[in-house]
Order: sequence, then C-alpha cells, then structure tokens
Amino acid sequence: MIIVISPSKSMDMEAANVKDFTEPVFMDQSQKLVSKARKFSKTQLMEFMDISEKLAELNRQRFNDWKTPFTLDNAKQAALAFTGDVYDGLDANSLKKADLNFAQNHLRILSGLYGLLKPLDLIQPYRLEMGRPLETRSAKNLYEFWKAAITEELNLTKGDVLVNLASNEYFKAINKKALDKEIISPVFKDEKNGTFKIISFFAKKARGSMARYIIENRVKTSDDLLNFSENGYAYNPELSLPSKPVFTRPEAKA
Repeated sequence: MIIVISPSKSMDMEAANVKDFTEPVFMDQSQKLVSKARKFSKTQLMEFMDISEKLAELNRQRFNDWKTPFTLDNAKQAALAFTGDVYDGLDANSLKKADLNFAQNHLRILSGLYGLLKPLDLIQPYRLEMGRPLETRSAKNLYEFWKAAITEELNLTKGDVLVNLASNEYFKAINKKALDKEIISPVFKDEKNGTFKIISFFAKKARGSMARYIIENRVKTSDDLLNFSENGYAYNPELSLPSKPVFTRPEAKA
C-alpha cells in the first residue's frame, strides 16, 4: 500500500532529532525550477503566487539561497519540515523509528518543487504550489512538467493499492490512467446541523491521521482501511463507494 499526501505552505526548519535522511529523487528537475523561479522579481512573485509583498520577499530569498548538496545543516526531512493541518494529524515527529522506516517505504509527498518526496528526503524551505502556471522550456505548467516522472516513480514503488490522501490540486499531478495501482480516495465528513459535510480543516487533519494509522498499523489492504476510527470517525457504508470510502463523525453534543 502506498499513501500520497500534499505538502503544506508552512514549514518548520528548526533542526530535528532524527539523523537519518535521504535525497529527493528529482534534484536535477528541482534545480531547473529553482533557476526559473530566480528570474522573478519580487513584484512578479507577488502576482504569480498571489501573495503579500512580505511573503514574496521571503520566497525570493529562499529561491536565491537554495543550494546543493543538502545536509542536516541546511535542510530538513520533508515529513518533519512541513506543518499545517495534515501534518498535525500525521505528527511525524512522534513516530517511532520503526514507523518512520515503514513510512519511508509507503508514504509519498507530492510537491510542486520536488515532484515526489519520501518522508526522510531532505528539503530546503520553499513555496511553489503545484497549481501555479510555471512555464519551462519543456512544459507549460507544473502538471505537465511533473506528471510523467511522478507517475513512473509511483509505478516503481511496491504496492498494489494507492491511498489518495492528497488535495485535488496535487493529485492531478498523477496520470491515473498510466498508474498500475488501485486508487482508493477516502472522504471525511463531519455532521453539521444534521447533515454530513466536508469541513476543510477537519478533513485535512483526518487525512494526516489516516496516513499515521496506516503507518502504525501496517495496513495492507483496502478492506483493512475501513477499520479506521481515529478522532471519532467511523466508516459509513451507506455513503461510500468502493473507491471512495466515506468516514463520518457525529456532531458533538452541547
């Protein structure tokens, strides 16, 4: 079983206690994107990324500072560097060493700059959403730039089932027709005024929690996935499809 999740815009680059690390597989491609991004002025970055002047200046400096080789002094393991709702649910910092090793073989993080990351791959701070139309010599946008490479790398990864816990923006970077795995896309809904709805904040954290559940319990099949019951969620067969199991959580009583 392979799990894919999205990266986050927020990062914590303080040194981690974990000393094991690996190198991203697509470093040459990342270097090309960095070289392209370095040509943007602060104003152009503001427009391209739809961000404030302060964030544009920060990310312009990040692209300028980006350099190889990556070491524990200038980079951090991806699963430990990303923060935000999904990564609150995953809480990779508290995983045991054996669980991190399992995650290294079964968890992948989609990335606009790095393409596809293993949890212990070192990364330097950046912001480059997959949906941004960054044009290169070989591609009109990042989807075109990454799709074949990401899909091929996933096909080389052992596992017959791919659990999609990524956002739509990032999962579009995979060529589903060329993928040689069954795709399962869990959905998380919370009850609101008697109706089950996807509430973004809760759904993101639940995706991270499910990723952790798979890692800690060494889940192997799509049927085993249905036993997920973290944080009050439970499998809801009435709302589910085979490829889209729905997990619901009742509204808390006042």
